[in-house]
Amino acid sequence: MSSDYSKVSQPETFEFSARNQKKFKAIFAKYPKGREASAMMPLLDLAQRQHDGWLPRAAMDHIADILNMAPIRVYEVATFYTMYNLAPVGENHLQVCTNLPCWLRGSDKIMSLCKENLGIGAGETTKDGKFTLSEVECLCACVNAPMMQINDDFYEDLDEDSTVAILESIKSGVKPTPGPQNSRTGGEPEGGATTLIDNKVVTNA
Repeated sequence: MSSDYSKVSQPETFEFSARNQKKFKAIFAKYPKGREASAMMPLLDLAQRQHDGWLPRAAMDHIADILNMAPIRVYEVATFYTMYNLAPVGENHLQVCTNLPCWLRGSDKIMSLCKENLGIGAGETTKDGKFTLSEVECLCACVNAPMMQINDDFYEDLDEDSTVAILESIKSGVKPTPGPQNSRTGGEPEGGATTLIDNKVVTNA
């Protein structure tokens, strides 16, 4: 997402809610003493979820203060990863992967269909605030290319028909079923597994 703060109305302050204060204490507990800075990324995610899906500068400054580090170190992380949104996003954030495996499987068509169906370009939000469209790098579902992420869900093995069906379902208020949009189960071959199907345990002689 764009890091141009000049066009975004920024809140003056940010504090974690009482509920999220309990959560960030649990996050800290996962790291050994002296390594608390490693909690930066999950804290950024927690702040983003609290703040309607995007990270204001005040939230990043607050996290820098909690971690006792210079704010620039937090900005560097937040601006590097596309999982952090530095401007408001729509109710449904569509992130279409266009990295090599997805591109080879037709992600350009998926991206074009999303643009056409929603009437917006990459990095834009529909006027009703329902959708934001982003073009992103690898989302680590290469075996199920092409794919896109919508909020926290992956939609994989996309084609033109399934992409349009997903968008129309969301518009009608129905959440589409995440995962492969064809006959595949997870990352198995279409048609089912082809190896290790007899449930026999192989042991060394």
